[in-house]
Amino acid sequence: MSRTLIRGGLVITAAEEIHADVLVEGEKVVALAATGSTVAEGWTAETVIDATGKYVIPGGIDAHTHMELPFGGTAASDTFETGSRAAAWGGTTTIVDFAVQAVGESLRSGLDTWHAKAEGNCAIDYAFHMIMSDVTENSLKEMDLLVDEGVTSFKLFMAYPGVFYSDDGKILRAMQRGADNGGLVMMHAENGIAIDVLVEQALAAGKTDPRYHGEVRKELLEAEATHRAIKLAEVAGSPLYVVHVSAASAVAELAQARDRGLNVFGETCPQYLFLSTDNLAEPDFEGSKYVCSTPLRPKEHQAELWKGLRTNDLQVVSTDHCPFCFSGQKELGRGDFSKIPNGLPGVENRMDLLHQAVVDGHISRRRWIDIACASPARMFGLYPRKGTIAPGADADIVIYDPNAEQVISAETHHMNVDYSAYEGKQVRGKSETVLSRGTVIIDQDRYLGRAGHGQYQTRETCQYLI
Repeated sequence: MSRTLIRGGLVITAAEEIHADVLVEGEKVVALAATGSTVAEGWTAETVIDATGKYVIPGGIDAHTHMELPFGGTAASDTFETGSRAAAWGGTTTIVDFAVQAVGESLRSGLDTWHAKAEGNCAIDYAFHMIMSDVTENSLKEMDLLVDEGVTSFKLFMAYPGVFYSDDGKILRAMQRGADNGGLVMMHAENGIAIDVLVEQALAAGKTDPRYHGEVRKELLEAEATHRAIKLAEVAGSPLYVVHVSAASAVAELAQARDRGLNVFGETCPQYLFLSTDNLAEPDFEGSKYVCSTPLRPKEHQAELWKGLRTNDLQVVSTDHCPFCFSGQKELGRGDFSKIPNGLPGVENRMDLLHQAVVDGHISRRRWIDIACASPARMFGLYPRKGTIAPGADADIVIYDPNAEQVISAETHHMNVDYSAYEGKQVRGKSETVLSRGTVIIDQDRYLGRAGHGQYQTRETCQYLI
């Protein structure tokens, strides 16, 4: 069994920061010892990585991606091969993607379809959530089977009537089943019925530009849906995870529920922390690049999102990576904002943007690792196999240079999309060496990985319950 020794770095986990050497055997971390100690000095290995002056951190876990997702008459431009490779370049070593149940079909059929897309193609490890588009007696029974198999989270939508939407009765039934079988219900919390009325009215009034996407998907309709989802979960006695929280008032709903001791959790995304409605209003249809749902909000919301991350009213930062090229895909919505495919690229940028938040003083280094690695691992049943550096954990490790300067750009990124949502943004920090289960897949601006290295991960039930 091959050995790798990482010497001299500052090991940062959600729990601690220590100057330590890390010993890897095969695919696992087997030991840590204080740098310079007798124990560490006695270690030998075939591969020695000098991490002096660098951070040694767990590989990132992006718990919300949509590779190859069909949407709006097209499909997300990143495949599992290109998207997982781009994730690796950005220091992410595990993704949790969403398998989709089609209306009238079984959960199993949707899951099998996504397994076929991903198997043999991923550069890093991967797992699946299950989107429930059709809550029936049969699909409720299937939830039990999937939980037993390690697919332990189920996403429902209060948005997108006619596509993914579930009414309150269906949502309640799924939550009740989750309360029984341990499955975590994830919620897209926007009042889609009301939003569709506002979309229709805006288009009738000639308001067709991308910025109106943000105006019709009102903050109040995110807050209302978040409140309603919390109440339904309380009735069902089930935990709830609200995805891509973008609005201050929605954070307030989560905070209030958590103050009452409920198992209610929230995720936000880099686009809500770093972008705003100013981007949606960019001229010459450039605003279409920033169309996603929930939508970008005015800049003043960002402070409340950062506060929620510091107070743990928001636990996870994922990307909702769902890229569509500007040319030929976003352009489908010229003259009608409602036809712009919803989604942004970001799986490669998350770890660096969050490190920039450390530099800017929004969060601490340990909180960076918590919201990007440890908490998603605990939330979705991957901890301590993933999300930390400790004996017995998978050797998903990033040697991170906190002083490297880089400019985010479509010219240099590895995502299969023709623009960057963060074009020209200067950030400090960069992944220098990336190990996935002990194998070096990125080193000094060289990609050494391969499609098929990534393995499917079964998951336990949520480990974050209070």
